Amino acid sequence: MTRILAFGGIFIASVLVAYFTFFYEPWDLPIYEPSQLNPALVDPAALTSKRHRILDFALINHLGDTVTQEDVRGQILVVDFFFTRCATICPLMTTNLQRIHDRLSPGAPVRILSHSVTPVADSVSVLNAYADKYNAKPDRWWFLTGPKNHIYELARRSYFSCLDEGDGGFQDFVHTENVVLVDDQGRLRGFYDGTDSKAMSRLLSDLDFLIEKKSEKKQ
Repeated sequence: MTRILAFGGIFIASVLVAYFTFFYEPWDLPIYEPSQLNPALVDPAALTSKRHRILDFALINHLGDTVTQEDVRGQILVVDFFFTRCATICPLMTTNLQRIHDRLSPGAPVRILSHSVTPVADSVSVLNAYADKYNAKPDRWWFLTGPKNHIYELARRSYFSCLDEGDGGFQDFVHTENVVLVDDQGRLRGFYDGTDSKAMSRLLSDLDFLIEKKSEKKQ
């Protein structure tokens, strides 16, 4: 009987080893290409792209510093679009992002980028006061302003977070609840409803996963 049990144990162990060696695929987050997204969100010219990376940018953060893609290179990004005078979805989104911010450990390779969609009204001083209201640490969270057409281009051509309509002109207006997760290589890894607590919990889980993957690369 003992020999039978031992043989059975060896057989099961062998099957498990074979499975994990040849068949098991570890879970991973998808890498989103423009063709996989809602066509209404994507510039037709980008639909054929198969190795999408976020576009270069030059904006001003709430500290008054000019920041570019180079300043966040190698970081995991959590991206949203808001405006400080918004009284509907933005306060809830920003509160949910604050919870993400508060869960980040010091030195985590993560940056939250909140882009103002009314940059004329949201000056550096206004954004600074807004950042203070949410106790945002500048090493983890930037509130960004800059040329409106550039910010709207990023929303529509880089992060695909809103409908692909408008030209970034005076009458154009972006108002979206989408929060976008970008990995340390500039690839799109997730889209979340920033007003939904369950979606934001999923974002936190996915963010932890990317942090862990990045940590494993260094080892």
